[in-house]
Amino acid sequence: MKDRIRTFILQLPEYLLIAAVVFYWFSAGLSVNYIAIGLITVLILQIIYKIRIVGIIIPSVLVMISLYMLLAIMSELNEFLTFNSDAKELLFVGLSYFMSTIIASGIMIYKYAVLNN
Repeated sequence: MKDRIRTFILQLPEYLLIAAVVFYWFSAGLSVNYIAIGLITVLILQIIYKIRIVGIIIPSVLVMISLYMLLAIMSELNEFLTFNSDAKELLFVGLSYFMSTIIASGIMIYKYAVLNN
């Protein structure tokens, strides 16, 4: 039972990152978003071929981008005069989106850096 749960958790990050990219694509409002298409393509190829170096580079870049975006959220939060419902929504959606991306990327880095030795 533990092996099945562990296998499921180790297979989950790529799919969660694809879901995060799809969310980004729809929230950007662009019908053709080449960045999203490229990220989805690379993640699907990673699921199929499981290339170790790509499995480390992609989540590392996503962690750096997410950390930068967390700083951008904090900066945007400082622009609110009062902590109203819009500020709460920004904080909740932003933190949950980027923290889940960081967690999924961390699991993916662990999967390809530690377990594939």
